[in-house]
Amino acid sequence: MPRYKLIIAYEGTNFHGWQKQLPPDEEPLRTVQGVLEDALAKVFRQPINVQGASRTDTGVHARHQVAAFDCETQIEVTRIASAINYRLPDDVQVKEAKIIHDSFDPVSHAISKGYRYRIAYGNKGQYHQPLFSRRLTYFSGYELDPQRMNEAAQHFIGEHDFAAFVKADHGRETTVRTIHDCKVIAKSNRRCSIDISGNGFLHNMVRIIAGTLIEVGRGKYEPEQIPSIIASKDRAKASTTLPPEGLFLMWINYGDSGS
Repeated sequence: MPRYKLIIAYEGTNFHGWQKQLPPDEEPLRTVQGVLEDALAKVFRQPINVQGASRTDTGVHARHQVAAFDCETQIEVTRIASAINYRLPDDVQVKEAKIIHDSFDPVSHAISKGYRYRIAYGNKGQYHQPLFSRRLTYFSGYELDPQRMNEAAQHFIGEHDFAAFVKADHGRETTVRTIHDCKVIAKSNRRCSIDISGNGFLHNMVRIIAGTLIEVGRGKYEPEQIPSIIASKDRAKASTTLPPEGLFLMWINYGDSGS
């Protein structure tokens, strides 16, 4: 049976994350996997089970989510993306559909992932919270120094135990992860973004790192404190978990296995 790979983008505001959720005795929650499987069932006229690469949380966005499914169909592969999009709501879109090798696993074959956290900032008495990009950008009411934040961000690069930067009930066997790159990029008009990539991420890890970098940017923490916070493995030492609206899944790298 042919296996298909999808590249998917979505605005996560009105989704309860990627993963399908079926509460007992209640209506299913609106998730990206759920609406995608509904659309696929209409296109192929059969139930389709989709496996996604990243279980993005409620409100988190994606420019490049990856999913796979198996299906026998007479529909030409060049028409599949448009056929699915015709049946999807306007906050999710299939960017590409292709046939992939039978053994492709979007979860275990992922080599690395990249995320971006978008921030607008400024004194609330002088600068307004973003209006038109409010669903896609976090607003900090503090003056921030992106240069200090970038200096602090470098300390996250490498293999570390990120126990201080994960939700308490994360359920993972290990909290050791490798960060390949982490940087803060200053934009115009009091905006900046945190770009981070690595071999894997823990629950809320990027949003906790972003919250901690904001504390550096406003002068509450020094950049040199980051290594000691990491070494503490104490969630209370890191900062608050920022809300989801600023977070984007930007890309997933599979090397040769994903082509």
